[in-house]
Amino acid sequence: MLLFRWLASLLLLASAVSMVLYLATGKVQYRRWAFIIFKWTVVAGLAFFAVLFFSHLV
Repeated sequence: MLLFRWLASLLLLASAVSMVLYLATGKVQYRRWAFIIFKWTVVAGLAFFAVLFFSHLV
């Protein structure tokens, strides 16, 4: 559980940093990285809630 929290937090932070770099520099590669990292943040969040759900079933 703690691992999923840290993973989601770090991914969200990395996505925010990438978006700030895009806004500061205007380079499209940073925006692309921000959206890719954000996509994986959503996947990690869904995995976290799936683990929570299944742990309550058992």
